[in-house]
Amino acid sequence: MANTLEYKGHPLQRTGNIIYYGSFADKYIIMMQILETKKVKDLDVATKVSVQLQLTDPSIKTRDKITKKSEKSSLYAAMDVAAVWLDRALNAK
Repeated sequence: MANTLEYKGHPLQRTGNIIYYGSFADKYIIMMQILETKKVKDLDVATKVSVQLQLTDPSIKTRDKITKKSEKSSLYAAMDVAAVWLDRALNAK
């Protein structure tokens, strides 16, 4: 795939205010939802981001897919926790 944005070796995909981190081909993926933003000059900056570690198995009910969740006050903090959670989940034996 050309032009795929990556962070720490995992793909990033944005749809509106939702950012998916990781591959749907793996057992887990991170879903980050931007809940609140503020204007800094002419940019919208995330001030509240929901982070969820989810199972990708399509046979599991949506509400049962969430294995961990948190809220962070910036996209940077959300990305940091997302990277750690995803690596730990994918490397767990």
